[in-house]
Amino acid sequence: MPSKTTQRDVILGVVADADGPLSPLEILNAAAPRLPRLGLATVYRTMKLGVETGALRAVELSTGPTRYEPTGRGHHHHFACRSCHHVYDVEGCPGRFDRLVPEGFTLESHDLVLYGICESCSETAAA
Repeated sequence: MPSKTTQRDVILGVVADADGPLSPLEILNAAAPRLPRLGLATVYRTMKLGVETGALRAVELSTGPTRYEPTGRGHHHHFACRSCHHVYDVEGCPGRFDRLVPEGFTLESHDLVLYGICESCSETAAA
């Protein structure tokens, strides 16, 4: 990424420390204790720059805003909680999706998103 700034360092640190991809608003809220005057526009600019330079990957889900995660985490998928809307990384892959592709087609990539209720929300509902 181009020249470092404190804001950029904190924003990228928040994304790197997360247990799944974060939305710009989640990034802003997580960075607020260290950068109380941080604005959402700065978060968006940093995410755009991170994707352009290859430091970050945009994660598109069927619901909600684009989320961001660091590149280099290896192949993985995601679990999206329908209650709190948090998105978690899911390690591993069932693989062999090429068997599902129609004959003559070439599979180039895939994304798998599991939807349900996270452990924390399940416990809250049970209480």
